[in-house]
Amino acid sequence: MMNSTTSDTSSPNATSGFERIIIGIDPGTNVMGYGILGVNGKKPVMIAMGVIRLSRYETHYLRLRRIHERVLGLVEQYLPDEMAIEAPFFGKNVQSMLKLGRAQGVAMAAALERDIPITEYEPRKIKMAITGNGAASKEQVQEMLRRILSISRDRLLPELDATDALAAALCHFYESSKPMAASSPKSWKAFITANPSRVK
Repeated sequence: MMNSTTSDTSSPNATSGFERIIIGIDPGTNVMGYGILGVNGKKPVMIAMGVIRLSRYETHYLRLRRIHERVLGLVEQYLPDEMAIEAPFFGKNVQSMLKLGRAQGVAMAAALERDIPITEYEPRKIKMAITGNGAASKEQVQEMLRRILSISRDRLLPELDATDALAAALCHFYESSKPMAASSPKSWKAFITANPSRVK
């Protein structure tokens, strides 16, 4: 069996004790990154991150199958409550975009098989959430993640896809932790129903 995955955590009990688990995915057809974030209250902690290397598989369809198998395996291993996935950016190469979209879809299908809610985030939004700069480099995202989550340098992987995936998970944590703004009435009838004392 080909070893197509690198991970820094192999403990089967790595996710025990957390109130919430978020899996982040950075789609790719050569390398796909993943990051697992544990949350207790307002404190996020990195549980694991790694990559799924796909270049050894000869056809695009074999790579898609491998993505599905490995993401489903990660879901069953870490039992995430939610998935955050980076949305493919629009490039000039249509064929590359198509393949990337398929890779994203297959990863999402693996989560949907286990009824895991999925949220997509644009790369710029993820970078903004982590660094405050939507045009930040992958290296800047990695360094900011290292500081925020207190990750030692020896746990970082050479592939930046892993920290990109972890960034998606942390972005989702930030976004889902924001207080919900009270929604304004969508019609005059709704306003009257919500505010009977203000209408004479």
